[in-house]
Amino acid sequence: MSVGADPQAMIDTLLACPRPTPRVSEIGQVSEVADGIVIVTGLHRALSDEVLNFASGVQGVVLDLEPNRLGVVLLGPSEGVAIGDSVTRTHKVVSVKTGAALLGRVVDALGNAKDGQGDVRSDTDRPVEAEAPDILARSAIKRPLATGVKVIDAAVPVGLGQRELIIGDRQTGKTSLAVDAILNQKTTGVICIYCAIGQRGDAVAKVIGALREGGMMERAVVMSAGDEDAAGLAYIAPYAAMSIAEHFAAEGQDVLVVLDDLTHHARSYRELSLLLRRPPGREAFPGDIFYIHARLLERGGQFSPEAGGGSITVLPLVETQAENLAAYIPTNLISITDGQIYLSPRLVRKNQFPAVDLGVSVSRVGGKAQSKAFRSVAGNLRVTLSQFEELEDFARFGTRLDDSTRARLTRGAAVRAALRQPERKPMSALEQLTVLVAAMEGLFDGFDTAALDGVTPQLCKAALSELPQTIAQDAALDDDSRGKMVALCTRVIAEAGARNDPDA
Repeated sequence: MSVGADPQAMIDTLLACPRPTPRVSEIGQVSEVADGIVIVTGLHRALSDEVLNFASGVQGVVLDLEPNRLGVVLLGPSEGVAIGDSVTRTHKVVSVKTGAALLGRVVDALGNAKDGQGDVRSDTDRPVEAEAPDILARSAIKRPLATGVKVIDAAVPVGLGQRELIIGDRQTGKTSLAVDAILNQKTTGVICIYCAIGQRGDAVAKVIGALREGGMMERAVVMSAGDEDAAGLAYIAPYAAMSIAEHFAAEGQDVLVVLDDLTHHARSYRELSLLLRRPPGREAFPGDIFYIHARLLERGGQFSPEAGGGSITVLPLVETQAENLAAYIPTNLISITDGQIYLSPRLVRKNQFPAVDLGVSVSRVGGKAQSKAFRSVAGNLRVTLSQFEELEDFARFGTRLDDSTRARLTRGAAVRAALRQPERKPMSALEQLTVLVAAMEGLFDGFDTAALDGVTPQLCKAALSELPQTIAQDAALDDDSRGKMVALCTRVIAEAGARNDPDA
């Protein structure tokens, strides 16, 4: 306004301006503090899963809604939260950053960087809790997910969109099997998400190192909610990983999610529930422990073109104790998933890696997505191994065996040895078929371990250079192709000078 203007006119102008709308905000107080949770009073309009801000800068998520009392799970250290601190609402549910900016990064359960490479520059986020797609938004599982592991692709196949449980005791190779499946996606275009729940920092670092060495880190996201982090982060981590996967699936991409492992997730939820004074049930777990895993895993699947056309394949891991498959959490997850891959300590003691027990492992969906070539080769694999294990147990009594029984024992031992595979060395479909055909045709009968380990790489190399790649495509292995494969294996074994002595 110019100098000398009428002061009364200025006052009239200001009074005529629209007044700001009054804004009402609730402020609560911390009434109780425990390890990982707080009790808040005074926030009567707070919603479930809403994020709250504490005076110390820590955030929390509303988990319990009771009259005049909120049970809040902290997403940070509880040391800075004190009784009497003020608490404010954000009017937002807990969300995680999504998008291509996360590829190649190590993040926490909220999508924040943990790799020291700067902030994650993502403009999109999604709520960690989301409703699973309905039946009309799903399609049949028809495409295989190649893991590169002979025993899996042949006998326990996994399809894109399947939920296949990996279960076993400690130190049986569960994480290694899942990491090998991720490494085999280097040429498939599948985006991979590895979610570590309650794992030690050095264990997560080994996985990151394997992904970088295998050239998969640029198309993978590593989410870590370690044992040093708050239990609340461990609780929301698998849901956040699924939200990231849903972003890519909505764009029509295939995603593989590894949840390592849901045993720690269940224990984190049990810890939070007991601190919130929820009534304990079986093994002190809360009554909704089945529901929290069911609503998580049902978000996976193969989606219809109208829903984006992508897929989310989930490999959840769960730990057993003393081979007890009937424990609470394992039985829950077995009933939720589409099959399980069981890793046996008995096979570990026999130095059989991967230690997949085909007698207990099953795939309820992937067989429909398995290529016909694998189906024609591996059709008798389970029968051969099961008969061999029965005869092996019988032969321990020192009974005299006839020639036919001895031959079946020799063949079974060769087939089981042929299924051995080193870590971090996934194999192509053609390489796997070549080794399996050689084993099932008896070309490995009587080989000792050293001879078999020496000739297998030569077989794979010769198969890749001399056999047509069309053999590994989705067509049955005809007699001509099988004959070429047997002839190649026979020649390579003879040139290698490997000893084939049935009486060995």
